[in-house]
Order: sequence, then C-alpha cells, then structure tokens
Amino acid sequence: MAGRGIPAEQEPLLGDRPPGSREWNIIETQEHYKSRWRSIRILYLTMFLSSVGFSIVVMSIWPYLQKIDKTADTSFLGWVIASFSLGQMVASPVFGFWSNYRPRKEPLIVSIFISVAANCLYAYVHVPASHNKYYMLVARGLVGFGAGNVAVVRSYIAGATTLQERTSSMADTSACQALGFILGPANTDEVQVPQGSIDQVAVVTTNVLFFVVLFIFALFETILTPLTMDMYAWTREQAVLYDGIILAALGVEAVIIFMGVKLLSKKIGERAILLGGLVIVWAGFFILLPWGNQYPKIQWEDLHNNSIPNTTFGEIITTLWRSPRENHSEEPTGCPVGQAWCLYTPVVHLAQFLTSAVLIGIGYPSCNVMSYTIYSKILGPKPQGVYMGWLTASGSAARILGPVFISQVYTSWGPRWAFSLVCGTVVLTVTLLGVTYRRLVAFSVRHGGIQESPG
Repeated sequence: MAGRGIPAEQEPLLGDRPPGSREWNIIETQEHYKSRWRSIRILYLTMFLSSVGFSIVVMSIWPYLQKIDKTADTSFLGWVIASFSLGQMVASPVFGFWSNYRPRKEPLIVSIFISVAANCLYAYVHVPASHNKYYMLVARGLVGFGAGNVAVVRSYIAGATTLQERTSSMADTSACQALGFILGPANTDEVQVPQGSIDQVAVVTTNVLFFVVLFIFALFETILTPLTMDMYAWTREQAVLYDGIILAALGVEAVIIFMGVKLLSKKIGERAILLGGLVIVWAGFFILLPWGNQYPKIQWEDLHNNSIPNTTFGEIITTLWRSPRENHSEEPTGCPVGQAWCLYTPVVHLAQFLTSAVLIGIGYPSCNVMSYTIYSKILGPKPQGVYMGWLTASGSAARILGPVFISQVYTSWGPRWAFSLVCGTVVLTVTLLGVTYRRLVAFSVRHGGIQESPG
C-alpha cells in the first residue's frame, strides 16, 4: 500500500495497527483502491454541499414564511424547523436498512430525487391561494426525509475506510468479494465476516452520547440570538451580524479541531478525547451562569391608550402620524419585561459569553467526531446501514428536542436555570461514559485479539 494516496487514507478505521504489520496484509488492486477513495471524496463533497444548502435555506425560512402566509406565527415556525429533523429521523433507519440488503446507490439515488422534488416544492409554496404554511411544512419535512441518506453515506465511508481490516479478517476472500461486501448487496453467503456479536450496551451508550452532543449544540445555536439580544440590548440587525460572525469563527475553530483530534487520538485514544470534550463543554456552559451585581437593560414597552387625555386635536394627529414611523425605525432593545427573571438575574458578561463560545467550539467537534468514530469501530466489519440509521435518528431527535427544551426553560426561568440544567445533563453523560468506558472498544479489539489502543 506504500505510495498510494496520502498516509491518512492508508490507515484503517478499526484498530491502530501499522500498515506493515501482519494484521494489514491487504489483497486489493490499484484499481479498486483508487475507485474506493474516489467514491469517498465524492460523498464528502456531497455532504458538504448538502450542509451548505441547509445553512442557506434555514436562514430564510422565517421571512419566507411570513411572506407566503400572514397567519403563520413563531410557534408554527418551530414546527417548520423541527419538521426537517423529524423527516430525517424517520428516514435514516429506513435508508440504512435498505442499504444493508440492496446496493447503496439505490437509496442514495432515491433520496437525492426526493430532496430535489422537495426543494422544488419549497420554492413554489407561494403559488397556492391558501394554506401555504402547511405546504412549507410538508416541503421541509420531505427535504429532511431526503437528508436521511446521511446514514447510507456514513455507513459507506465507515465500510470503505475499513476495507483493509475486513480483507485481513477474510483470509480466503478475494479483493473483489471484499469490495462487493461494501458496495453491493449484503449477502452473507458471499462474504465470511469475523464471528462475534456486537456489544449492544456499547451501541446504545454511544447513541446516547451522540444524542447529548447534538442536543447541546442545537440548544446553543437556538439560544444564541435571544441571549445576546436580552443581555447586551442588541437590535435584530446587530444580533444577526455579530452572532453570524461568532458562528463563522466557531466553524473555523471546528475545522482546526477536526484536524487536530485525529493526531491526538493516536496518542491518548478516542475515548479520552470524548471524555475531555465533554468536560470542556461542561466548563463552557458553567461559565455562562450569571453572576455579579450588574443586571441587563430592561425593555420597557410604551403603553398606548385609545384615548389621550389633556391633549389637543393637533397633538393627537401628530402622535398618530409619528408613532408608526418611530416604531419601524426604533425597535425596543434589552431584556423583555414579560420575562420576570430579567428583573433579578445578573447579566451574562460579554467576556463570559465569548469564553464560553470558544470552549464549546472546542468541545463540540471533539465529541462529535469521536462519538461517531467510536461507534463505527464498535460495529466492526459488518453491514452498518441500520446502525448508522439509528445514530442519525438519534441526532435528528436531539435537533428536535434541543431547541424546544432551551426555548421553554430560558423563557420561563432564565439563563441560570437553563444552563444549570445543561451542566447537569453533561455531568450525567460523563458519568455514563465513565461507567461504560471499558466497553467502548473496537470490534477488532473485543473479538480479534488486537491490542487495545491508548485511552
């Protein structure tokens, strides 16, 4: 395998055996090797473009919804946003199961067709004469259903990057059979996989860990704009601009972290990085807890009565003429007086918020990539479509429940209760990881006699 591709592409996902050791005696032709990595790169690009498209559309949902249907309110907006994740949660196990018994290109093609049709529907939801908001709800749900193909993509990438270990475990199986095991129908008569059952406790635990990781980041994204507008009296325009810059910076930070954790995992192991990432996330939310004697600016709303006592007719006309213009140009800023906690909860200082964002930007990508990597290793050299479907479904459920949870708790009880509950959730997650730490090992380690990696 020397000299073919970059070193990172030559390393198997299961286990940490060096390329020249006995475990990695590969029977793979140059043509199959190039084809395998060409497919992986295409899927990487597909997932990237899908994520970019999602980010672009989600920013326009609210103004688009207001434009097409005047009866839509913010509560219905929540259902529209949640419908994407709900559709993905339903579709992921279906596509994953499909990919286990048929060529993976079939569910991929069907899901892409559904996504294209759903986006076309989304583009024309303004055409019907009524009930436009429900058409948008259906469109976003179908887009999410099409996005359920991420389970197939993940299972393919995980399977393709473990070809070396799979073929080394299949001593009398040709490279063509091994490649067919990854790309074609899952026929157990064609390929002999290593014996040994999957540790279901480890599988469930990793799904829970993945759920919590996405749950935490989903609620952080949700609370970002309301928190900054309440604490720092930012206008809507300022919040969109500043929070957009913050999220962009976190995106760059995440890219750096993604590249760094792979190198670090070779020294201390994936489980140690996952544990460290959760601790860093906990520290980030703990720092967000309000403290001190400074309180946020209160958004006192002006009271406009139908009758204006002790005013002349000219003053009334002047007030009616000026008020609409002033309301459009000067929106109230600060913490709404309707949120009772604004009156007694200290402000979250900007330095606290920025420090917390940096820590969460470190912990989240570390936990995300490590939980997925550990999950793939636990599954081992067997069809992963259904299991990856459940992992994707757990992530979708987290993106549904996270925004609902944080919006309700934050509005009713404020940041102190909201972030305290998040910290408590992370503590319970760390406890779960500690209890099951020894079980979160690769299939090759548990059944193949390969030495466990550090951490």
